[in-house]
Amino acid sequence: MGAGERGETASETRCCPSGVAAYYAHSTESPDRATWQPLAEHLINVARLSLDRAAPFGAGEMAFAAGLLHDLGKYTEEFQRRIAGDAIRVDHATRGAMLAVERYGVFGHLLAYAIAGHHAGLANGVEGQGTRERTVLRDRLRGIGLPSLAASWAREITPPELIAPPEKFQPRAERGAFQLAFLVRMLFSCLVDADYLDTEAFYDRVEGRASARTFPAPTLEALRARLTQYMGRFRGDSPVNAIRAEVLAQVRDKAPLDPGLFSLTVPTGGGKTLASLAFALDHAIRHGLRRVIFVIPFTSIVEQNAAVFRQALGNLGDAAVLEHHSAFVAAPPPKDQPDRYQAQEKLRLAMENWDAPIIVTTAVQFFESLFAAKPSQCRKLHSIAGSVVILDEAQTLPLKLLRPSVAAIDELARNYRCSVVLCTATQPALQAPKFEGGLENVRELAPEPSALFRRLARVRVRHAGVWDDARLTAEMRGREQVLCIVNNRRHARAVYQSMADLPGARHLTTLMCARHRSEVLAEIRSLLARGEPCRLVATSLIEAGVDVSFPCVLRAEAGLDSVAQAAGRCNRNGERPIELSEVLIFAPANDDWAPPPELGQFAQAARETLRRHADDPLSPAAIEAYFRTLYWQKGDRQLDAGALLDMLGASRAESLPMETLAAKYRMIDSVQKPLIVVYDAEVRKQVEALRYADKIGGIARRLQPYLVQVPERAYVALQSVGAIEAIAPEKWGEQFVILVNSDLYDKRYGLNADDAQNVPPEKLLW
Repeated sequence: MGAGERGETASETRCCPSGVAAYYAHSTESPDRATWQPLAEHLINVARLSLDRAAPFGAGEMAFAAGLLHDLGKYTEEFQRRIAGDAIRVDHATRGAMLAVERYGVFGHLLAYAIAGHHAGLANGVEGQGTRERTVLRDRLRGIGLPSLAASWAREITPPELIAPPEKFQPRAERGAFQLAFLVRMLFSCLVDADYLDTEAFYDRVEGRASARTFPAPTLEALRARLTQYMGRFRGDSPVNAIRAEVLAQVRDKAPLDPGLFSLTVPTGGGKTLASLAFALDHAIRHGLRRVIFVIPFTSIVEQNAAVFRQALGNLGDAAVLEHHSAFVAAPPPKDQPDRYQAQEKLRLAMENWDAPIIVTTAVQFFESLFAAKPSQCRKLHSIAGSVVILDEAQTLPLKLLRPSVAAIDELARNYRCSVVLCTATQPALQAPKFEGGLENVRELAPEPSALFRRLARVRVRHAGVWDDARLTAEMRGREQVLCIVNNRRHARAVYQSMADLPGARHLTTLMCARHRSEVLAEIRSLLARGEPCRLVATSLIEAGVDVSFPCVLRAEAGLDSVAQAAGRCNRNGERPIELSEVLIFAPANDDWAPPPELGQFAQAARETLRRHADDPLSPAAIEAYFRTLYWQKGDRQLDAGALLDMLGASRAESLPMETLAAKYRMIDSVQKPLIVVYDAEVRKQVEALRYADKIGGIARRLQPYLVQVPERAYVALQSVGAIEAIAPEKWGEQFVILVNSDLYDKRYGLNADDAQNVPPEKLLW
């Protein structure tokens, strides 16, 4: 009997013999309980939704059981009193976890993590596994102090006698516990999303609201047709466009290849972005995959790439493309109130579940979610299964987490029906056996990468030696069109100030919100197109996919991959002779601009590679040599600085360190806080909507272009002088914080938190 059939059988017995449901999942203001949701109805709905979400990775049986058991603890007198209005605390999640372990053994233990944590988050399996905010699963499974279950639960729902593990699961001997922890998160995602969706549907129905989820998204076939029509413009009207068209055609020809791991190694400016989208749509349609997920290294270019996709997809773009780089994270439930986020409160805090056909997100959002423990972060994970994942600029994965990140990529392709494309001009050397635990059977999509790099060579790269500030300023002032890329925001500001009086002087920094950066980039492109002076200084945010073309680029010493990306902003479309298109690397003489130690290691590896490959420093061979040097310098231990894989190697199903893994997998060490900048009328409109909204809905998404991330120290300084203010904190806590002092945001420099202490109180207005 299938899971769906079990659900039908259960639904026939979900009510008491009188036909009146005695136990409820969710309450309303109806005093006669006529509109309350019967508990069995909720459990069966969640079980079916969970099954649907787990089907793409073959774990439908397990997910169905988790959904049926997740709120088993609501079959208690105490919980029914609670939802009727009594101010009492009731743990309603542990009973289902206990039954799962009792009935299903080792597989039940995996379900138990998800069931016990479906409100508060995934806990560690046992004591002694590092930082812990949640009670460990072993202690919860003892059931101490839990209210007694009503016997009627067994008449209303019928859990399966047995559950099957995921179909066609491919174990990797050295990663058994890693794979179990990964499966726990995926099952947790299915359960959390299903629980949110059924609760949302219930309250929408009761309150007479139209669901925001009723509008069908465009099909992948329709999107492919639009893209194919758009891509017809690459007709070979220039030598570079002819090569781009050739790359596009050959990449699309490989769409029939079996799902798995791919690389797309194309020089910057070679048309990787749209070629990878075309491959992804063709490949997904051919193999029955569900969506395309673009993972981009920097928040600063998510909006730009999403705009490129929307333009390419014509009138279907807005409905098809979801940007998700939001830093808005729901505050965790208080430690003594694990079930606080129930019902309507929970719905207000619900985040994205990635149900669009094309997702554009950041590497931080993507990879940290794959190791996360919070419901709001994990909710979307099941949507990754059965997808094409494009890792744009794959070389930017942080070295300190490289080994667990590679393991996650491997697991997605191995057991979750994902095709993962490592898309970059500087392919990292991640393949086994040379990289321990590396990727296997990675197939190249680009036509003859080495020959392609030679054909698309458009610049000369050389090291120009040590430059002091005066020399760098002189270089900027002596050229009418020039891009200077430095390694930190303070240096960028200093360079800009040294030549701000010149025509076409511009500055780009992550202290500007994305909407502001987009406007500055539009001005820059316009100046370049008209042949007018344009002197731009920027941080590395300019390097990843930003479509600008300067005759000269000055690059402060960095890794060879960064140098290659900088080169992609020089003579990008082959407008000039190669000998007139220079990328000059310089070492700053001023100690104030010295790179942090890790970046210094990158620069050292780049210098060694440049010496050995001076004739062709951006060739695939040079890039591979660079990464091998870098990995050798680091050593295996530093490529997993949190020892995540070792920790999992010592774990079993009952002792998975779920919470500790989430705490240790942090792509950005320093705590960053999001601030909303009131940059234009649109953000004012969204802020006002947020003050009166019952649910976040799409408001958080529409606020994303107006965020600036600041270090916690700067955030506290702004808070201390009243320069920032939480929006509707009674509903959202401190999820949404607005900059109320307009004097701290400058059209040239963006946010200047350093001046927070010097602002008069009358300026604290927005």
